[in-house]
Amino acid sequence: MEHVRDSTKNLRLLSELLLASPFSSEASSRAPSIETEEMVSSLGTRDLEDLEALASTNHVIMRAFAPLQELLAADGNNQGAEWTATAIQRETARINHALSFLQQICGALEECGCPVTVIKSLDHWPDLGSDLDLYTDADAANVVQAMNARFNATLADRSWGDRLANKWNFVVPGLPELVEVHAGRLGQTGEQTVVTRSLSARTRMAQVAGHVFRVPAPEDRIVISTLQRMYRHFYIRLCDIVDNARLLDQHLVDFEYLHSVGSAAGLWEGIATYLRIISEYVQSYRGTGVPLDSIVTGSAKFGTDQVRFRRDFLRVSILPHSLNLYASELMTLLLNGDLRNSFRLSLLPGLATAAALEQKMTGSGKGIW
Repeated sequence: MEHVRDSTKNLRLLSELLLASPFSSEASSRAPSIETEEMVSSLGTRDLEDLEALASTNHVIMRAFAPLQELLAADGNNQGAEWTATAIQRETARINHALSFLQQICGALEECGCPVTVIKSLDHWPDLGSDLDLYTDADAANVVQAMNARFNATLADRSWGDRLANKWNFVVPGLPELVEVHAGRLGQTGEQTVVTRSLSARTRMAQVAGHVFRVPAPEDRIVISTLQRMYRHFYIRLCDIVDNARLLDQHLVDFEYLHSVGSAAGLWEGIATYLRIISEYVQSYRGTGVPLDSIVTGSAKFGTDQVRFRRDFLRVSILPHSLNLYASELMTLLLNGDLRNSFRLSLLPGLATAAALEQKMTGSGKGIW
């Protein structure tokens, strides 16, 4: 119970550090609350280690520890400020190393006729995900050949879920992070081709730490994030809240297009619910949510009242909420006459059950999921 209380306290502190102020450029920073200052002043070395672990799992070390370092220094805790600075330096070194590889990989695949878009990983900037995710319209066999020839990369073991999703994980010598390539499909069973039809055509170039990468449009970022959080993992990380809140605060999202592609893919209810959860969570820390179109708020099925913090993440209950979203996606595919992708998606409950059984027997569901 003590660990649960500590984790909840750390979640509150990280959320305060990340969400105290709006993300729009014209917004002014808000002074830290008394509660935040009290939590910071009570931090010891062990507390900081636990906080780093939670921040790392949620991909927010860079964004949360920079203001934390300032607060520790202002509180006169020089040892804590130095410890936090070291954690930032360590994470900066990891990120710079990964980005240098990522640029080489993207460039090499482009040269080999396999242009790629960086999905998910750079959404967290200035943080970075724990692996490097790419999407391509190219044939997967060409990607495998190019990765092996250019980087001596080997394929990680593929689960049944990976095979259905047409997803490939590469182990690149010298790179601690896996490189995950999605070829032509998205979704847990690769059922989403509606989303991928326009993804590559709508990308834009983004400069990140001196490197230039092709990244999805804001609306596609939200769709991909929703697929991962609401239809695959059923939990939301702090980075997901911050990433999407920033897009919405800066008015970068075309809600009309988001509704159009989301509805065609059978994901609109999940998207709207995801955005409502994000807005309500942000509101609980800064007093105001993120700007949402009425079409979003009117379509959302539930909010943060159905989300619980457990095992380091904000978890959405599978029954009945996630099951209802799954049923809505499947029904849309069936009504669209998309029988092949409907069949893929219909395999999801069986895969989930098999993964749960394997998890119980072996401690890992990786071979299935």
